[in-house]
Amino acid sequence: MFPSFFMAHGAPTLVLEHNPYTRFLRILGAQIPKPRGVVLFSAHWESPVQAISGAAQPETIHDFFGYPQRLYQYEYVARGDILLSLEVQKLLTAEGIGCRIHDERGLDHGAWTVLSLLLPHADVPVVTLSVNPRLVPEEQYRIGMSLMPLREQDYLIIGSGGTVHNPGLLGWDAKEADNWAIEFDQWLAERIHIWDLEALFEYERRAPFAADAAPTREHLAPLFIGMGAADVKRKAALLHQQYQYGSLSLSCWMFS
Repeated sequence: MFPSFFMAHGAPTLVLEHNPYTRFLRILGAQIPKPRGVVLFSAHWESPVQAISGAAQPETIHDFFGYPQRLYQYEYVARGDILLSLEVQKLLTAEGIGCRIHDERGLDHGAWTVLSLLLPHADVPVVTLSVNPRLVPEEQYRIGMSLMPLREQDYLIIGSGGTVHNPGLLGWDAKEADNWAIEFDQWLAERIHIWDLEALFEYERRAPFAADAAPTREHLAPLFIGMGAADVKRKAALLHQQYQYGSLSLSCWMFS
């Protein structure tokens, strides 16, 4: 059975960089068995109703501005899989989770930054899903739980976001990680390792510096989805952790 993952997608420039995190993702992609397909929840696709991509050839979306010109020319040419999209829809619907298939949605940078490093040959079909930041963590977790059967069918479930993500507090010239970002991530890690859902679901109230680390919910929602997809054995491993720009957390969690 495939594990599920939470992966930080960082800034769009991640695909142009050579650092410990990009090396880690490349090595991880070479080590894990090739999946039948990828089901990826992107923090950069927000929707009030759970949306599922259904495009046969999803385009590369350049959903940002102010970055180097070559980023706007970058393409991750993956194919979709409408049968997988329909299976995702069936599983969500069976759990009473409203959803719809979006026939034209492409791959935003929450998807292609991670996938281009993990699966650089783009030879695995990809179905992306939206997140709804209005949902509480328990509801995000339930979405992940509904898709657990996909892991038994050799599909890879990835939540793409960031545990510490606050553009307003980034230090573009910072050489060291901010203590408040580290404290928030340490609090999360301690509770993820023991699968303390009660505390995690109340992170906004309990975690130190939660308002600074996660002022909005969309980048942390994929973490709960990834955990929910591994609700049976509830095993968690932090595979990588580093920071950019003082507080941008680049972490990867594996759930099995």
